[in-house]
This record gives sequence, C-alpha cells and structure tokens, in this order.
Amino acid sequence: MESAPTDERGARAGPGIAVVIPALDEEQALPLVLAELPADSVLGVVVVDNGSTDRTAEVARAGGAYVVYEPRRGYGRACLAGLAAILPGAESPAGVPRAPFGPLTANDVVVFLDADHSDYPADLPRVVAPILAGEADLVIGSRVLGGATMQALLPQAWIGNRIACGLMQLLFGARYTDLGPFRAITVSALEHLGMHDVDFGWTVEMQLKARVARLRVVEVPVRYRARIGQSKITGTVSGTVRAGWKILGWIVGWRLKLLVTSGRIPRYTRPAPHPPVSTME
Repeated sequence: MESAPTDERGARAGPGIAVVIPALDEEQALPLVLAELPADSVLGVVVVDNGSTDRTAEVARAGGAYVVYEPRRGYGRACLAGLAAILPGAESPAGVPRAPFGPLTANDVVVFLDADHSDYPADLPRVVAPILAGEADLVIGSRVLGGATMQALLPQAWIGNRIACGLMQLLFGARYTDLGPFRAITVSALEHLGMHDVDFGWTVEMQLKARVARLRVVEVPVRYRARIGQSKITGTVSGTVRAGWKILGWIVGWRLKLLVTSGRIPRYTRPAPHPPVSTME
C-alpha cells in the first residue's frame, strides 16, 4: 500500500488514513475488497483474522495487508485487536509487532470496513472527506442514504436498523439513519470514546458515545451490495436475535447509565489541526 502524501522532507503532509478490516472465513471476498481499496489514499491496511478456518490470513498478506490474529470471536474484539497494532499507547497483542505504518497520531484517521465485499471500498474517499475537510470527527457511511435494497441489506437487518435508529433519536436526540460498518473516525476521537464492546454492540456503542461526547458526526451515502457468502450475524436466526438484544441493550442501558454522573463521557476536545506543510525555499 502506498502511504499518504509527504512533504519534501519526507514528513506526512496531512492526516494519514489506516484501514481496519475484521475478517472471519472471508478468503473468497477479501481479495476483492483489498484490490478495490484506493491504495494511494491510505497508509496501510490491518486485517484481523478472527479465528478463520480458511485461508483468510494468507490472502490478506498476498493483498498487501498487515495481519493480526484474534482467535476469540467477536466483531468488536477483532476491531480492538486491529487498533492495538496501530494506535499510540495501545497494548499490542502478545507476540505481534506493531503494524509497520503505526503508531498513528491524534489527527490521523481510522476507517472500518467489512471483509465480505458488501461495502464498496472505492467509496472510501467519500467517507473520509468530511474529516479531511475539518467538518467532522466521525463519519458514518449510510447504506440507507445510499439506497440499499432489501436484497443486499436483509429485511431483518433493515427492520432492526430502523428500530435502533428510532430509539437513539427518541432517547438521545441522535439523528442517524444507519449503524453501517463502513465508517471513519479520527484517532483522537476514537481514543476519547474508550470503546470496549467485544461483539455486536461495537457500532452502536460508537454512535451513542459520539452523541454524548458531542463529536461532530456526519452521515454520507455509501453503496451496498449482497455480500459474498452467508452473514455471520443476520444470516442466522440466533445471530439476528443476539445482535438485536445486544444493540437494544446498549441503547436502553446507556440511557440509564447517563442518569448517574459517573457514567457520562466528558465533552470531546479536539486537538490542534494538523500543521500545514512548510514551503521549502
């Protein structure tokens, strides 16, 4: 992967972008995802092998990604493992060195993307644009605004998404249209949120905490298509039920937690913007 633009002294001329892709048995889809990423826009890609039984790790390396192993299943746990390899101050998984393009700085950007080829990696510039323009701290790629059909976003996911977003508006005044996995956030904002959910609640945790911490959140339309293979969550009845309960539990539980002062997140304070590149005489 090519790095972000640099100035004449070799220093990065703006925020760097790193991509984290949790993956579980995605050897067929993952090569397509990596090939479609706009490589000249990112510092590097971390693929987290979340206990795969196929060649996911092998095809990830062949596609130029840095591979982290997290054998304990869970979407959030995989995201946390990937972040540990690239965030400053994070504890790297035992025996695994940090990614060669890390650690990131406060103004750098982390993009989360699914490995099943349901997202369009080519939409990455659209997702990070509000952050790079200084207009957002967190950007959610909205599949709903992008016109996703029920053939791609399954009916159970569509209905659950609408209920969750409606509850977040009712209980928090947060106006979201989607809990989509394709998203971008600054390192500083991500560290402020103190993410810790290890499975289905990762996306809703981020969006709820972002609202409470008063992050600038923007939704942008992204394209969405039927994934390759069966979904590990909405593709099964048990996965759908467990994910639904976890998401609803986060929304109601966090509302109750905010009744206690100690449960609140401080308002987010943005770091100084990335310094402009000096013109060399």
